[in-house]
Amino acid sequence: MLQYDQSSASAPRNGTTVAVLLHGRGSHRGDLQALRPLLPEEWALVTPQGPHLGHPWGYGPGWAWYKYVEEDRVVEETLLHSLTALDAFLIALPGFLGFEPGRIILGGFSQGGAVSMAFACARPNLVTAAVNFSGFLAQSVEVPFSALSPGTPPIFWGHGSRDPNIPHALAARGRERLNAAGILLQSKDYDIGHWIVPEEVRDAVAFVESV
Repeated sequence: MLQYDQSSASAPRNGTTVAVLLHGRGSHRGDLQALRPLLPEEWALVTPQGPHLGHPWGYGPGWAWYKYVEEDRVVEETLLHSLTALDAFLIALPGFLGFEPGRIILGGFSQGGAVSMAFACARPNLVTAAVNFSGFLAQSVEVPFSALSPGTPPIFWGHGSRDPNIPHALAARGRERLNAAGILLQSKDYDIGHWIVPEEVRDAVAFVESV
């Protein structure tokens, strides 16, 4: 089971919205707990840790969700391993939260955002919405046509127009694929590099609350 950190909702009970946020490459489970003040207090926040050690791949002392190749290409086996681990983690949520979640919002930053979108496409019906902060849609991910897979969750995609790590051209490419498949997608760009700003989190929350 993936290791995780957790911040409780103000009044946790069955039906509580749970945000599951995935860190970026070389980071750790505590990283995105910093976003807790920007989320609704009635939401719970769970931040699991990637299953791959980052050091063997040159990612520093932290953890990773997949091995990166170039542009929007990844080593598929490493991504599939994370999707399987995440699937088991989400199914087990009620057991360690102590309540039955209502909406499950799966999101993340950079690698975490890429994994969130891959999971939304590969494992529809398990999450209510996906949130991608500055990630890309991996080339190997099969995007289901919404008419054939109505359970595919809506996606929020925020990206920095000056991102040097995951260039905006990759965002445009991934968004085009999602739009072509008829996935409900909200795309927003910000005058930033490879990081998250409060406005972006607020926009993501507003999108989730509207769908």
